[in-house]
Amino acid sequence: MKKNKTNNKPAGDPRTRAVHIEFTHPTAASIHIAGTFNEWRPEVTPMIPIGGGRWAKELVLPPGAYEYCLVVDGHYRPDPLAQDIVPNPFGGVNSVVRVSVSG
Repeated sequence: MKKNKTNNKPAGDPRTRAVHIEFTHPTAASIHIAGTFNEWRPEVTPMIPIGGGRWAKELVLPPGAYEYCLVVDGHYRPDPLAQDIVPNPFGGVNSVVRVSVSG
C-alpha cells in the first residue's frame, strides 16, 4: 500500500480534508509553508502565485491540529489569517490549522 510521506497514512485516506491557505505579499519572490505536516521542510510545500501579489496552496491533511509558518523569501512568519496561534521555542508564534473529521 502506498504511504503518504508527510503523515505516514495510506494515500487516499478517506478522512483527509482539503485545506486552503492564501497569503498576499506583493513583493515576495517565493513563499513556502513549513509545518508539522511536512516536518518543517518549506522546500516541499511551495505556494503558487495566483496574481496580484496573492499566493495560494491546497493541502490535503488527515484530521488533527497542525502548526505551521509561512516562509516568505526565507523568513518565517505566522499566517495573519490563521484562526489560532501558539508560542514556538524561538520566541515567536506558529499558526495553527485544525482539520476536523467532518470537514
